[in-house]
Amino acid sequence: MLPELPPPPFLHKLLPVDTVDFRSDTVTWPTDAMRQAMAWAPIGDDVYGEDPTVNALEARAAALLGKEAAVFVASGTMGNLCAVLAHADRGDEAILAADAHTYMSEAGGMAVLGGIVPRPLPTDEFGRMAEDAIEAAVRPDDPHEPRSRLILLENSFAAKNGAPLPPEYLAAVRRVADRHGLAMHIDGARLFNAAVALALEPRALAHHADSVSFCLSKGLCAPVGSVLCGSADFIYRARRARKVLGGGMRQVGIMAAAGLVALEEMIERLADDHANARALAVGLAEQPAFVLSPGRIKTNIVFFELADWVPLEAQEVVERLRRDFDVLLGTAGLRRFRAMTHYWIGPAEVELLLVGLSEIVEQVPTSRMT
Repeated sequence: MLPELPPPPFLHKLLPVDTVDFRSDTVTWPTDAMRQAMAWAPIGDDVYGEDPTVNALEARAAALLGKEAAVFVASGTMGNLCAVLAHADRGDEAILAADAHTYMSEAGGMAVLGGIVPRPLPTDEFGRMAEDAIEAAVRPDDPHEPRSRLILLENSFAAKNGAPLPPEYLAAVRRVADRHGLAMHIDGARLFNAAVALALEPRALAHHADSVSFCLSKGLCAPVGSVLCGSADFIYRARRARKVLGGGMRQVGIMAAAGLVALEEMIERLADDHANARALAVGLAEQPAFVLSPGRIKTNIVFFELADWVPLEAQEVVERLRRDFDVLLGTAGLRRFRAMTHYWIGPAEVELLLVGLSEIVEQVPTSRMT
């Protein structure tokens, strides 16, 4: 048993206030077990492949997903970009969802840095591109057009209430990819949320993909990092891409140690986050001022919006929550919100948000209701 380390005396001035934060699951702090593991982690130079803690994390991640190898990267965005650069060349095309994180929220990295053309397709309420639409999007071998090389999926699908994509859909997309010789990558930032929601082993959701990335720094509570998994040859190429992107880290076992704790202790408890998200959705549905479909909440993401008759905008509500209740909530449009549950959100915090929202709406002057 490693000795516990007390925090340095100056840290009392730096500790966070008791703010309740629903903005994202990226706001999670590392657990005490993670901090202890980080303090005592064996380290080496990861660029030389000599950091034993990083090596252990990569081996554990690859085994969990049923892949040959893995590489530790700084972020989910870096993991996805490394995957795209390893699968495709300049002038190639990636077929992906129009509301996917890789298309909407990664600064256009595949195009800016890789010269890879995104081909966005619409999705249904569960974040699924239609299989026939994917098939129709595959380019013919024509020198006038980009070359179709890659299909990008996201599981769980953040923009659609964190909907988990089931193995049957992944298998169907795999068949399309195989018919046309395309690679398939899954942005699994919250892959373990999807696996827990579907009561499946993570490898069941990774099986049909050539590569899968997942984040340690979201619901799994580690302070930083993601892992990209695939075949040994693919990971060799991905490591080259990581180097190009400036992601060659040195004694990073300090961070990887938290990731190991995350994989051992934080996956099964994601069910608690899902239960809290469902409770929040049910509570919101009971308030006439808010509109959502509670039945669509399967993981830890809840989108909801103001009813037409409420004379407020989302930003105004968010500011009042912060000021009056010390609660942080994200906006997703002029009258739309996103709430995310995580390790530091429990039933009491859910109730506080529900009470705060109710009181804010009730305080609107009658004159503004007309």
